[in-house]
Amino acid sequence: MLREINDRAAIEVLLREGPLTRAELELAIGLSKPATAQLLTRLELDDLVVKAGVRGGGRGPRAQLWAANGSLAFVAAVDLTPHVADFVVADVAGVVLAEYRTPLPVHEGADVVGTFGDALNHVTAEAGITRNQLAHVVIGAQGAFDPRTGLLSSAPHIPGWLGFDVPQKLSDDLGVDVLIENDVNLVAVEEMTAGMAQDVDDFVMVWLSEGVGGAVVIGRRLLRGATGGGGEIDWMRVPDPVTVDTGDVWPVAGARFGNLVDSPAICRLAAAHGIEAETAWEAVEKTGRDHPFLDDLAKRVAGGVANLVAVADPQLVLLCGDTSRAGGEDFAALVQEKLHELVLPRTPVGCASVQGNAVRAGALQSALATTRVDVFGVVTPTLLGSQTRGRKHPSPTE
Repeated sequence: MLREINDRAAIEVLLREGPLTRAELELAIGLSKPATAQLLTRLELDDLVVKAGVRGGGRGPRAQLWAANGSLAFVAAVDLTPHVADFVVADVAGVVLAEYRTPLPVHEGADVVGTFGDALNHVTAEAGITRNQLAHVVIGAQGAFDPRTGLLSSAPHIPGWLGFDVPQKLSDDLGVDVLIENDVNLVAVEEMTAGMAQDVDDFVMVWLSEGVGGAVVIGRRLLRGATGGGGEIDWMRVPDPVTVDTGDVWPVAGARFGNLVDSPAICRLAAAHGIEAETAWEAVEKTGRDHPFLDDLAKRVAGGVANLVAVADPQLVLLCGDTSRAGGEDFAALVQEKLHELVLPRTPVGCASVQGNAVRAGALQSALATTRVDVFGVVTPTLLGSQTRGRKHPSPTE
């Protein structure tokens, strides 16, 4: 048992930090020089680690580097949007082997399985493997996924993906284990892995872009809800605090949060302040922190965030998406100021820090974590419980 614990600890370090010398690994896991040497010999014989070149520099002989054997399994991750699907293939050590961006038909009646399979064939061929060698594929999509039925909802922008058990059908027809996950949930996974939430147990994310989305993390686990709708903040009823006339008429129950802070609504708000823009992020980029438009927008965002804070009392609120990035930390600070006028907790508000395609990056982390359990028996501590439909094996936390 102690050997197994030490072996897993060594593999965890190699997966997290990359190739290391024996001395570096010895220091990281706290074993003696002979014990670490025996461990590496044992893992090499089991094909779990491989020699990965040498480290030069300094006087004396160069030190042998050791790495987790990435060729034992491969995974793919996809960010699916109405405009483009962004694919990546990596080995189980996390080394990216190929990337591919292509539009996929998402209209009603589209051949979802066939076109998705063709794209998967293309990117795996570029990676030098076949589709059948993929251990797991994780798709990030804009919508709520019900783990009981495999159905996507709140996704009218991709009607071709609605009305059927998505992961089960893709898994069965393509012969590859497929999981689908909400895009903002995956951004939360990436923020816990490599961003602002690495040391945070409870936080919420608010996605502001063309549409609106959210994720709630409690005890480093996603709050999914009974039907997968946890974090679907688009449908919250929130009174509009803005007094400027935008031409909108809200029902007595108040505006839907998504209708207050999606891109069209923000453009109408900007126009009411004399700012013409095609997108919300363009409108935000045109103004400074002290502009009345940003003040009104911050009030709207804070009104929705206040509901999340009142229920979850998180340690942190993170804003993400194109609109949030355009406003940056100044806008986050303004939202925080307005939020603290509405709730008792002094919850800090910041911007998500992960650069690039955080949805795809989170999907890759999810796929890697599940595969590493299967291959190495290593549980990735930052990954949240995944859905089970379409998979042959449990997730790290199930």
